[in-house]
Amino acid sequence: GLHVDLSISGCSDSDGEMMYSLDGEELWFADFINHRGVYPLPSFTDSFRYVEGVYEGAVAQQQICKSNLKNSRVGMKDIPLEN
Repeated sequence: GLHVDLSISGCSDSDGEMMYSLDGEELWFADFINHRGVYPLPSFTDSFRYVEGVYEGAVAQQQICKSNLKNSRVGMKDIPLEN
């Protein structure tokens, strides 16, 4: 391909991450502290916007991630920490 498109989503008990990038440049990330999406590119670049609701989708993804994290801990509770 000509371009590398990357999406990162992750969570912990106290934090979360949702980010989109293209060719190594961060295009958008969710600021869960200030409850908004952020476009970190400088103003002189070609402006674009993701569809409305992308931040709300990131919030929903975090809820799913935290639920999956909880379920994984329950399922793996008897696995020793070290082999």
